[in-house]
Amino acid sequence: MLDDKAGNFSLAGAWIVTPHGVINGAVDIEAGQIAALRPGALPPGGLDLGDDFLIPGIVDVHTDHVEAHVFPRAGVQWDFLNALMAHDAVVIAGGTTTVLDSLCVGASVKRPERRDLLVPLVAALERGRGEGLFRADHLLHLRCEICDPDTVALTDATINSPLVRLVSVMDHTPGDRQSLDREHWLGRMAMDMGLDMADARNVMAELLDRSARVGAEVRAHVVAQAQAAGLPLMSHDDRTLDHVDQAWAEGATVCEFPTTLEAAAHARDRGLAVVMGAPNLLRGGSQSGNVALRALLEADLCDVLSSDYIPRSPLDAAFAIGFDDSLPQDLPRAIAMATDAPARLAGLSDRGQIAVGLRADLVQVRRKGGHNHVVGVWREGRRVY
Repeated sequence: MLDDKAGNFSLAGAWIVTPHGVINGAVDIEAGQIAALRPGALPPGGLDLGDDFLIPGIVDVHTDHVEAHVFPRAGVQWDFLNALMAHDAVVIAGGTTTVLDSLCVGASVKRPERRDLLVPLVAALERGRGEGLFRADHLLHLRCEICDPDTVALTDATINSPLVRLVSVMDHTPGDRQSLDREHWLGRMAMDMGLDMADARNVMAELLDRSARVGAEVRAHVVAQAQAAGLPLMSHDDRTLDHVDQAWAEGATVCEFPTTLEAAAHARDRGLAVVMGAPNLLRGGSQSGNVALRALLEADLCDVLSSDYIPRSPLDAAFAIGFDDSLPQDLPRAIAMATDAPARLAGLSDRGQIAVGLRADLVQVRRKGGHNHVVGVWREGRRVY
């Protein structure tokens, strides 16, 4: 919580990860900003970090983790503000100082209640942030589901929130993007929802019909609203060259979670930044059977790491990449994929690097046996963990 001013102090003795390399020295902090970076210095009275790593605070542009706290158990809905504060605690413990909570605009087959939750959940987020109840800086990424006609009204109701920084267009209809195998999707959906196969097949048929009827119109509306609001537009789960070309023609600047190497390469050719979920690397591949993040890293086709559904995964993935000699990304570049690159993607030019004049959003990381222990977190020069 940030209800008073940050003091002036130094963090010293750390391996400081900067955009230009890793140096041992001290970082001076004044009034919430980085005032100086001094290689080799160990100023008297400074906090000695004892050879730990000091990195910028993680900037997470896509996390689905809010719903894990809003619905802690099947059939149980938690108080929104309490759920958001619980989510905030998990986020900050993973070294994330800026998080774009990725709220669903429109319903999925498994979550029809999303239609009713979105507006009050945004209001709770605005209230918590306004009252200084969060340790991380919480902003919004609107994930707009184009196969739901209610997405039009829900987009209009939320896109002007001052917290919105990103808009993505998503289509989770099976058979096209994330889930190419409709029968596999059908089996998982039936199991998750407790339906017999006949009822599940009817649900899928209704979804496919609705997507065919309204998808193009809803997508066009979301794109127009994002453009009118001056917000970066992200495509989602692009599988083909045509998917990427459509997004590019609509003005998208980000290709989020491409499902094939070909789509990621084409997105890069079109000038779109590529965002991937860090759990994909840490678990050894995509849970949906799509392209592995490691393959994109080997081809140098990933720009940004996001948490997707594991809040601390960007930090763990960045260190895993940076210490993997078989990958082309060194540690500074790997850390930048979770800090500087996502900050720039979201238009947050005041953070993301350990550099003079930027916010003192910093994370002390101790490496033990290949694991990363978050020892301390500072946001705008105040210790929040």
